[in-house]
Amino acid sequence: MHRTTGYEPLNVPKPFGPEIWIVDGPHIRFYGMPFSTRMTLVRLPSGRLWIHSPIRPAPGLFETVEALGPVAHLVAPNAIHYASLPDWQRRFPEARTWVAPGVRARAASRKLEIGPAEELARQADWEDVLHGHLVTGSKVLQEMVFFHAPSRCLVLTDFIENFDPAKLPWLMGKLVKLAGISRPDGRMPPDMRATFDKAALRDHVETLLSWQPETAIMAHGEPWRRDASLRLRRAFAGLLDQG
Repeated sequence: MHRTTGYEPLNVPKPFGPEIWIVDGPHIRFYGMPFSTRMTLVRLPSGRLWIHSPIRPAPGLFETVEALGPVAHLVAPNAIHYASLPDWQRRFPEARTWVAPGVRARAASRKLEIGPAEELARQADWEDVLHGHLVTGSKVLQEMVFFHAPSRCLVLTDFIENFDPAKLPWLMGKLVKLAGISRPDGRMPPDMRATFDKAALRDHVETLLSWQPETAIMAHGEPWRRDASLRLRRAFAGLLDQG
């Protein structure tokens, strides 16, 4: 039994920092387990909105988002977080869509049609305030991670998971604790980390640390509202010590 349904209130933009909001959605089933969902909104200096990992639309959600500014960018950051992208593309046909490597192939294999989109390159930048870095070196998944400089916030997807066991069924709560991906100091899921070349992953972590983030938003679990650099270094301590 779920003790709660998610990170309430759901489907409501909640301020996280200067010009940045999170929107929590309901749990979805992934390999039979309930995973929380979250998208991140950034209002760029032009006033336009950048939307990371769009969640399943709920009544009134589009209108609430539009009230914050015109939607200009839709981002599918890895090949797991893309399923709701077509809904947002239909609603905002003028927005540019950005997809991580692997998104198109995975969507096609599931007969999901994604409209016109640009593939994210190794580095990306939006209006000099939002920077992207493509994390490569895994045999199965590439993820674009982002840094919002004005709020000093990392925007992650599955790179770090930080579940709150109190918001999960009893068994999954036990499993996330065992895997070390529970609050307050989550980390990269062990099965994902096992797919990485260690030297490549270390280089990517050092890039993220060079940004000196203060906070971090992840798609699954409790955000880090302070000490993000310290927590990130702690999550990869053994790997960094090998450098």
